[in-house]
Amino acid sequence: MSTKTTNEFGGEIGGVTLLGKAHSLSALFIVLLRATIGGMILFAGLGKVSQWPFDAAGYLANVGSASPVSGLYAAMASNAALMEIVNVIVPVTQVLIGVALIAGAFVRLAALGGAMQMTLFYLGGWSGDALALFDSTLVYAIVFLTVAAFGAGRVLGLDAYIERFEVGGQALVEKFPALRYVLG
Repeated sequence: MSTKTTNEFGGEIGGVTLLGKAHSLSALFIVLLRATIGGMILFAGLGKVSQWPFDAAGYLANVGSASPVSGLYAAMASNAALMEIVNVIVPVTQVLIGVALIAGAFVRLAALGGAMQMTLFYLGGWSGDALALFDSTLVYAIVFLTVAAFGAGRVLGLDAYIERFEVGGQALVEKFPALRYVLG
């Protein structure tokens, strides 16, 4: 019996099986990726909080007409009650997402939240130009999704401990299997 482990991963998409072997440094780099993207969004949120009051209305009202969400964002900007909510939700969720990713807690939920925010920013920044297709917010969204897909909270993160937390003599994720979608 060998004590050496291999880092194999794979899946099936559309009838095509994908298999691979990760490098021994892969775990280190997924932790670095999780901490880096977590730090990026944490400091974006802290920047908004430090310059309080934050106001997203200017951004939403000035989205270019080529953007597929320009009308929706303009309507949001003109609704004062909605803007009161958005102006709190954006910085608060950015701080929470950043802290969760750095700590490795509820990583999938946090990473999906980060990917959703980046996608909304990406759509708002869309200029209609083919060269702008791959801008930084799209790359950030993909990085968030990568962190979620790899279950990066299980590597030097609190998710590894949260999943094993016992409730009624059972591991938390065994008792509540749906938590596997937010932890990892």
